[in-house]
Order: sequence, then C-alpha cells, then structure tokens
Amino acid sequence: MTHDALKIALIGCGRIAGHHCRAIQEVSGVEIVAVCDLEKAKADTYGEEFDVPAFANYRTMFADIPDIDIAAVITPSGMHAEHGMEMITEYGKHVIMEKPTFMRPSQLVRAYDEAGAASLQIFPVFQNRHNKAVRRVKQAIEAGELGEIRLVSVRVRWCRPQRYYDMAPWRGTFSHDGGALTNQSIHHVDLIRHLGGPVARVNATMRTLGAEIEVEDTIVATLSFDTGAVGVVEATTAARPDDFEASISIVGSQGLAHIGGIAVNELQVFTPAPSACAENSEDFQGIKGAGAVYGYGHTQMYKDIVGFFTDATPYPVSRDDCLGTLRLLHAFYRSDETDDWVDVADAVESERLGRDNDAVSALYRTPQGNKA
Repeated sequence: MTHDALKIALIGCGRIAGHHCRAIQEVSGVEIVAVCDLEKAKADTYGEEFDVPAFANYRTMFADIPDIDIAAVITPSGMHAEHGMEMITEYGKHVIMEKPTFMRPSQLVRAYDEAGAASLQIFPVFQNRHNKAVRRVKQAIEAGELGEIRLVSVRVRWCRPQRYYDMAPWRGTFSHDGGALTNQSIHHVDLIRHLGGPVARVNATMRTLGAEIEVEDTIVATLSFDTGAVGVVEATTAARPDDFEASISIVGSQGLAHIGGIAVNELQVFTPAPSACAENSEDFQGIKGAGAVYGYGHTQMYKDIVGFFTDATPYPVSRDDCLGTLRLLHAFYRSDETDDWVDVADAVESERLGRDNDAVSALYRTPQGNKA
C-alpha cells in the first residue's frame, strides 16, 4: 500500500453515512471517492455535499472507479455479511463494517477467513471506545486506580417510537435489525467486555412494550464475569418522549466510575480523581447531521485505519475481540429463548437473531442486471 490517500467508498447512504463522510474529511490519508445507495436520491444528497460521484449500483461504481481501496459497509445490519463478503471475494476490497459488524458470529468467522485468504482487512466500527470518558476509565482499570472490578452496570433509556420502525422494512426484524440490544445498545454490550473483561454467563429477559415489532425493545439482564464480578444491563427504546441516558458504571474495590450522557460521552463520577471528569467529557449535542448518538469516534477510527496501512499499527478492534462481543450479544438472546442462564463460551447462536429472511434481503440487493 502506498502512502497516497486511501480511497474510501460508502455502500449505503442512511443516517450515519454523512457522519462517515465528515470524519473522512477530517483525517489526513483518507478520502471519500464515491457513495452508493439503491435509492439514488440518498446517494445524490451526499454526492453533492461532498463533491463525489453517486451511484445506485456498487458494481457499476467499482467498474468506474477500480482503484477504490476500502468499502465502508453501511447497509442494513442483516445485509452486512452478504455485502461484506461480496466486497472481499468479488472486488478484492478491504471493508469497514458498521455496527453490529455482523448479525451472527459464524458470519464474522467466514468473512475474516475469506479476508485473510485474500490478504484483506476488516475494520469493525465500535466508535464509543474512543470517547474521552471511556478511554480514561479504561486507563484507570488497567492502572489499577479502581482496584478489582466488582460490578458493571449498563443503563440505556432511549426513545424509538413506532414511526421509527415503520421507516423501512428491515427495521424491527430479527433477521436484519435486532432490537434495543443489537441496534441501539450494541456499543454498550461491547463496552461491558472492553471495560469489564470476559463475561462467563448471562441471564436475560426481553420484552416488547412500546411498539408493534417482532424484536425486543426492552431487556433486563444479569451477568457474571470470568473474574467473579457481576453485572446488570437495563436497556430500552420504549422510553418516552426522548432519549434520556446511555451509561455504564464500574464499581471497583478502590473507587467508582460512572460514564453517562446521551451516548457514554460524559465522565460524571470518577472517585480516583474527581477533577478529571470535566476534561474527559464531551458534548455530542451540537454534532452536525443529527449525530449526537454517534459521537466523534469515527474520526479516530479512520485515523486508526491510516495508521494500520502507513506504519502497521494494529487496528484496536481485533477479530477475536469483535467475535467476543458478538458471542456475548447472542448469549443474551439465547438466555431469553431458553429462559435460563447460558454460558457465553458455549458459542451457540441465537435461534432468532440474524436468521434468514430472503424476502427482506431481496429488497436491499443490487440487481445483477441493473446498471446505474
């Protein structure tokens, strides 16, 4: 790979696509060169804003711009595996995988195997790891400032009314979306492991209380870590009338850290050094493009990608790290399905999450004969 700017193309132009474009603009060593969406008008909007070609067909895009280095897969969650595999196997592109990366751990394993065989890279997106508050607490845990972890607590109280789920056929489905845990709280599932360490067992109860959808919009769960520490998760999109909180707390033998705000962006309690709270908090409310829940971490993610190619700095989310988060995610669903505790290490997949639904997939496939 040369030191020329890495050429990025976006596959999918939903809400978060503009956030990617703006992050790319802020990072030296990457450039956005094309955007693509089956709904051409969506691609045109970003194409005009960022002065790049817009396409309705990524096959045409790769033919017209063959030197694209990386495809950012920002399509509906249930299409990530299909689209990502095509980028890797048919077009030989590195891929950025938006959350939740893949719907099923087995999909992740297949994609990484194919990418490895082709000397290609997969870059999972878990941008909240880059929040100042999260980084400071991670540093504190590694340095022993909080002592031994005893309790990890997650609380997500967000609002997704029926009109949100009615926006598109993939929303609110087990096959292509997942509910409050997979879609809205996946970053918190990731942070449970990132901050608390490996989870041994979980016991979860899921309900659908605020919308007519097949997936959960409310979950409560308890968990046990390998270390013997315990945890609790409370997550809902049935809060009304707005998003209120997305927090994680760490209770240690020598102190407490509480990260709150709209999207784990404020260090609200930090007993080892209370004065550190202000300097390690960020205001996400003013982010352009309604990106308050996305934060600023995508910018650092693109810097990490540049660092990987320019000086071989390891990308901070490894295959096994991402796989661990997906296995934990599936453990919550399996617990609800079996109405019992489940061992995360069993690595058994949920019967529901990421199941096949070809009727929905067909809506988001690029027709083979369509050139636009």
